[in-house]
Amino acid sequence: MSAVYQQFSAFKCSNDFAFQFPYPGSNKRKNANWRSPRAAVIPNFHLPMRSSEVKNRTSVEEIKSLRLITAIKTPYLPDGRFDLEAYDALVNMQIEDGVEGVIVGGTTGEGQLMGWDEHIMLIGHTVNCFGGLIKVIGNTGSNSTREAIHATEQGFAVGMHAALHINPYYGKTSLEGLISHFDSVLPMGPTIIYNGPSRTGQDVPPHVIHTLVQSPNMAGVKECVGNDRVEQYTSKDIVVWSGNDDECHDSRWIYGATGVISVTSNLVPSLIRKLMFEGKNPSLNSKLRPLIEWLFCEPNPIGLNTALAQLGVVRPVFRLPYVPLPLAKRIEFVNIVKALGRENFIGEKHVQVLEDEDFVLIGRY
Repeated sequence: MSAVYQQFSAFKCSNDFAFQFPYPGSNKRKNANWRSPRAAVIPNFHLPMRSSEVKNRTSVEEIKSLRLITAIKTPYLPDGRFDLEAYDALVNMQIEDGVEGVIVGGTTGEGQLMGWDEHIMLIGHTVNCFGGLIKVIGNTGSNSTREAIHATEQGFAVGMHAALHINPYYGKTSLEGLISHFDSVLPMGPTIIYNGPSRTGQDVPPHVIHTLVQSPNMAGVKECVGNDRVEQYTSKDIVVWSGNDDECHDSRWIYGATGVISVTSNLVPSLIRKLMFEGKNPSLNSKLRPLIEWLFCEPNPIGLNTALAQLGVVRPVFRLPYVPLPLAKRIEFVNIVKALGRENFIGEKHVQVLEDEDFVLIGRY
């Protein structure tokens, strides 16, 4: 039965509510009791697709307490499919070094290059393998509210602990539209709102966040605007994770952020954990700065993908449009690793300078 037919059948017409139309040329309705169709104002009749028996169900308060969340990388096989063995090794190394949560299929994990079937499969795989050891936060956001609803229902159905939602990008909406978009997904489970205007072209302002925190499922905000915004929220007891690795130390210890959703922790999880758990450490923060600046010299995840390949923990396979950093930058990374100490990075192989021909770039997969 089509959705349109279902909508109209929900409001069946009686004889005095029949859709009567005037004869051509007549200004009078055949039935004086005729009323215009109400299809445009039919309330949402869909019931939520949710279960109280979801594996590893977690509370909003547990999500709010997380201090170190890694936006995990998605590695690939030479034909472009997911390399699940390499992925599992990456997640295991995060767990061993004290990371508390992972974002699956975020910008860093290249969710934007996945089909939804791949995306939900990877969330489910992560929950199935690691859900008892680390919090799994699925990036089920979209610029389409319909897709965001559908993906979030599926994500929670396969057991993710929380959802990450970005504001609609490219086809931007009004502030009222932002609230309606997020209100459509918040009832499904613990939710982190991601504000990254450099990605979306639109800021999610405090007015919107202050409205959304009225939902019991609102866990907090991944905030990329800066520490002044972080302080605006923490001063009102709103949970915030810094979305900027170069600011996360000060966000945590000066401006009151709960922690960080980090890219750099893919590479040096133990050092980022120390930065988030062991108090102010300006010395360590300064030592990490060259690495962080290198990682973001081009749009993320280009630097991270290049670095992980050089460390030998993933294959040097890129899904286009991402391409590796140039040779000069690859040489620079080797020097950064030596300066920080190879032992602080994940993996056990020697860091190496890969040649251009070592990389595989895939447009069809």
